[in-house]
Amino acid sequence: MSMIVGVIQLVLYLYGLLIFARAILSWFPLRSGTMTYRFYIICYDATEPYLKRLRGILPPIRMGNAALDLSLFVGLLVIWVISAFILPLL
Repeated sequence: MSMIVGVIQLVLYLYGLLIFARAILSWFPLRSGTMTYRFYIICYDATEPYLKRLRGILPPIRMGNAALDLSLFVGLLVIWVISAFILPLL
């Protein structure tokens, strides 16, 4: 059972890294065809279904003409809570 929990924790950790990488890469202008752009697309495609569900629950906060998307932060927080508090109980 502990091996299964370890694998789940590893998968959650890697998924959290993908979300974090997506957040960091979204701050920079990316040109199509570059390796950085391809990595961003991989991160986007892997994390968008999860973050889209969170955006349905917690819409972006409007601040004038801009909007603050908290789904990345909440998504990482949910992964951290599951890894730190729920999985050790199993």
